[in-house]
Amino acid sequence: MVSRLILRVILYSFTQVLRLAAWRHASLAAFMRRRDCIAQLQLRDGSIGRHYIVRAGTIRARAGLHSRPDVTISFRDVPTALSFLVPPVDQAEVVHAAKTFRVVVDGPDPLVVWFMQLLNMIQTAGLRTGRRLRDGTTRYTTNTNGGPLFVYVRAGRIIRTTPIDLDRTDAPSWSLQARGRRFSPRRQATVSPHALTLRSLVDSDRRLLYPMKRVDFDPNGERHVQRRGVSGYVRISWEEALQIVSSEIKRMKREHGPGAMALYPSSHHQWGNVGYYLSAMLRFGNLLGFTRVHPNPDSWEGWYWGAMHHFGNSLRVGIPGPYGVAEDCLKNCELIVYWSSDPEKTSGAYAGSEGTERRRWTQELGIPSVHIDPFFNATAQLLGGKWIAPRPGTDAALAAAIMYVWVREDLYDKEYVRTRTTGFEQWRDYLLGKDDGTPKTPEWQEPETGVSAATVRALARLWGTRRTHLAAGGAGLGGAGRSATGAQWARSMILLLAMQGWGKPGVNSGGVQSGTPLDFSFYFPGYADGGISGELNWTSSAVLNYTRMPHLLTLNPVKQLVPRQRFPEAIIEGRCEGYAWDGISLEAQFAPFAYPMPGYSKIHMLYRYGGSSFGTLARSGRLIEAYRHPSLEFVVNQSIWREGEAEFADIILPACTQLERWDIGEWAGAGGYAHDAQAQLNHRLIVMQHKCIEPRGESRSDYQIFLDILSRLGLGAVFAEGCSELDWCKRVFDSSDLPKRISWQKFLEKGYYVVPPAESEALHAPPYLRWYAEGRKKDVPEPHPLPSQYAEEFGLGLQTPSGKIEFVPETLRRNCPDSTERPPLNRYLPSWEGPHTSELVARYPLQLISTHSRYSFHTYSDGKNAFLNAIPEHRVRIGGYCYWVININPGDARARNIRQHDLVRVFNERASVICAADVTPAVRAGVLKGFESSAEVDFIDTRSGLVDRGGCLNLLTPDRRMIQGTEGVAGNSCLVEIEPWDEAASRSALARERA
Repeated sequence: MVSRLILRVILYSFTQVLRLAAWRHASLAAFMRRRDCIAQLQLRDGSIGRHYIVRAGTIRARAGLHSRPDVTISFRDVPTALSFLVPPVDQAEVVHAAKTFRVVVDGPDPLVVWFMQLLNMIQTAGLRTGRRLRDGTTRYTTNTNGGPLFVYVRAGRIIRTTPIDLDRTDAPSWSLQARGRRFSPRRQATVSPHALTLRSLVDSDRRLLYPMKRVDFDPNGERHVQRRGVSGYVRISWEEALQIVSSEIKRMKREHGPGAMALYPSSHHQWGNVGYYLSAMLRFGNLLGFTRVHPNPDSWEGWYWGAMHHFGNSLRVGIPGPYGVAEDCLKNCELIVYWSSDPEKTSGAYAGSEGTERRRWTQELGIPSVHIDPFFNATAQLLGGKWIAPRPGTDAALAAAIMYVWVREDLYDKEYVRTRTTGFEQWRDYLLGKDDGTPKTPEWQEPETGVSAATVRALARLWGTRRTHLAAGGAGLGGAGRSATGAQWARSMILLLAMQGWGKPGVNSGGVQSGTPLDFSFYFPGYADGGISGELNWTSSAVLNYTRMPHLLTLNPVKQLVPRQRFPEAIIEGRCEGYAWDGISLEAQFAPFAYPMPGYSKIHMLYRYGGSSFGTLARSGRLIEAYRHPSLEFVVNQSIWREGEAEFADIILPACTQLERWDIGEWAGAGGYAHDAQAQLNHRLIVMQHKCIEPRGESRSDYQIFLDILSRLGLGAVFAEGCSELDWCKRVFDSSDLPKRISWQKFLEKGYYVVPPAESEALHAPPYLRWYAEGRKKDVPEPHPLPSQYAEEFGLGLQTPSGKIEFVPETLRRNCPDSTERPPLNRYLPSWEGPHTSELVARYPLQLISTHSRYSFHTYSDGKNAFLNAIPEHRVRIGGYCYWVININPGDARARNIRQHDLVRVFNERASVICAADVTPAVRAGVLKGFESSAEVDFIDTRSGLVDRGGCLNLLTPDRRMIQGTEGVAGNSCLVEIEPWDEAASRSALARERA
């Protein structure tokens, strides 16, 4: 009886609580005015109930049941009702009650969503966010793909953004002692250059501010799909846009069946655990059912398809772990070899310039460095040391010659090889030429790589007599891994480490880009942990986050997949085959899948989300034909800026930037397949991504757009679970270890929390593979491999069939024993597009390599008339237009009469791209060095045909798979020619010809 009385009192008090909250908080009052509604809260048997009438922002209530309420929330019994209405609410109990129908919500979906959010808003309205400063500004915080920022706002406008400086109230920094010195990092978030573009991106004149419809698209008549990318757009209302999109989703299911809609996200998007594509977008898609455009590896190709078969780490996509390697390097290393590694430019992955200070420490300690790269990159320029410039795609030959010298001169760790590896004898015989008659001598590699035999022999001897850290790629990635021989290169990196005793003091992978002594026991979910998606198959939510943050599980019933790199073929040819990225085991990658899959529809609608793919897809011009194919009946693009593929949509939905919505995330906290990627940082920063300003124009958050569409399909309440984005942020906060250290109110105000480092050096994570080198059980804090993946006792050995590093992997023996492109023995095979393809070389004699830019994260920061266009290293303004930069060796430039900042046409049989030439000896002869991921694609009609002057070099790259049986891309195996370009003359010539 007491509990029934309590429930009656709560239902009665609700009216007064809501009136008071609306009187105190204008935002809640405004939210109340959005809808008129009769809402009823009741027990299922009708014994207790009360209804609330909301009209024009006012509320009144009556006891008893209304005959025709708009929204009804019905509880099975009193305990269930109280579990929902009495704070603090146990979210697990709420979710469980919903799943077991102990609570049922009925009514039109838009009203249900609005009323549930109103209930939650009573608790969030009036929370103080950000810090008010004396000059009248408010200091907010946000997080980006390149690090966290302070955001200063006055009168609704962003005044400036700066990196976060830590203050005396923040946790202390770690320190460590090495070679008689003590090192501690500066107390600042040293972010990537592209992180500082955010303010100019918000106010870019390329922003999409209103829903748009292609002028010649009629959803009820002629669609003119062949005009995509050509026609203009007309502004429409949100109501019309949402009606068209929701109607098309219904039509796809009705006319074509499951799988007719494909969902295609870009390569990364805005940072955060709520708005990220693995979170809100995946929840949206799962509730509808969609053909997954599978984001096959486009960063770690050589490692996933090659290297991991030698030592495991499938759940790290074949990349070595980060733990303790920076400390080990500073204490024990005698040489660092940076191989296809430029962390000064690539920032590892999401890490900003955090490693720069540590690399400076290696200089101060006198640790020499060697840089192997066709380009004298920014890291080499900073540190100095020996520069070795092999021809692109020949790195595996150079590595084999180094290992040949080690064998011939006894410069390898024989005991480690004997006890910690298998198959070495077969590898040794290959190096000595016993199996094919060709010893892999430094002289053998010289005509292949262009590196002198004397240089290779000297490097091998230096490396073989010093404890060496191998920085292979930046945080494991690397341009050499994205070529036709990328798997050979990545496999070679593992073999080099194994021959020197990988895991012993001073012998490890990563240099000082990763491996700082942070506290990894503190839990906060990474973006790959699924956020709000409830998705267990394609995220790592099941590992930790799903049990920490109870929410409704979502499942995509459509099993059909299309590899992202094969999407154009799926549309144009109506079929394709592929191989999925699946880190659960070493063998998962060998299972092919085909599109279309029996039982499912082919793709007839594309829901495109995020930035442009023209700059990230190999031979991306294929997308144009796909977008104009008659089978693709409807295309909707949800984007922030009018660029790339947004120009090929029928309906454009304008999304807002992260500064105009709520989110929460940890800097570099990837989770999932990059567990503890924060090891790149000097401090763990968990950041409240404040809604700093109101959305520009009529743009809306991705979350809100998904919710608005689903509400028209009766799925909004399931999607939102009564939550706004801020409510979801609170749920993420509560799921982590943050509430043990800081209150929600203080976190909202300050905007960030610094996780204290390990309390003493004794608690620092041990160096990666030290446990393995010493024959102990695994002792680093990563939750993989899975228990079944150990060959012997759990935790003992590696994730290979033998439990050891395998010079000739058993998984390759079993699954592709006769492969000529991925043989079990890592034989050197020349690139299928390179110096040995003589017919192509005769026409296109230069090798183009295009790596990540310092100034853009994929396509996110580039273009958009942002201030980056004023940086000559990124783009050069010529004749009022900002051109992409291409580096060319002075000798190659002289031979073609090209001077500094001349406009040039880079071309092959696939495409032509106009760039501005940067003539520099930093690139070896015969090579052009550019950057991938231009956000701009700007085709002009010339005498040479359609030419892109936006700088999209991925129009030129081959779409052939790195090796058969994989989905690895090989963009750095690309032959081109270059010539001076006179746009005015070309246009005039074309006009004369047509006249």
